Amino acid sequence: MSEPEPIDWVRWIRALGRQSRCVREFLGLSQEQLARLAGVSQGAVSRLEAGRAMYTPVLVVVKIYLALAHELRKIDPAILRDDVRRVLELGGPRGTRAHAPAVEVDPDVADLVQLYRGLPETKRRALVSVVRAAAKALSPATSTARAARAAQRS
Repeated sequence: MSEPEPIDWVRWIRALGRQSRCVREFLGLSQEQLARLAGVSQGAVSRLEAGRAMYTPVLVVVKIYLALAHELRKIDPAILRDDVRRVLELGGPRGTRAHAPAVEVDPDVADLVQLYRGLPETKRRALVSVVRAAAKALSPATSTARAARAAQRS
């Protein structure tokens, strides 16, 4: 039986930091907001995201993870990747990755979420209305109905 491959902890913590930043940005949170939610300092969030958290207490990393997971659970699961949904269902990460995969299923969804979160709350409803109207106009059912009406007129 062969020995398991040793973990490259520096690489692992950098990947964890990249993933944490990716999730935080997807959620539309600043480092300060995440720090408040997690009950840690903004500097701790910054160090983790920059991959300089080798000597950060595990409790701080866990607090940040739990705050991110709590906020992710507020997102419609349909826009999250399957692996992210599984992690949330299981309550924690299983295994490690050296890269920071996207959180969302489709990058365009992430763009929409960022646009939505970047607007003042008073303007968000207008964006949703515009997106709904555009989706309705572009949907195959609408196009088919429009084509049928045009054929009836001719």
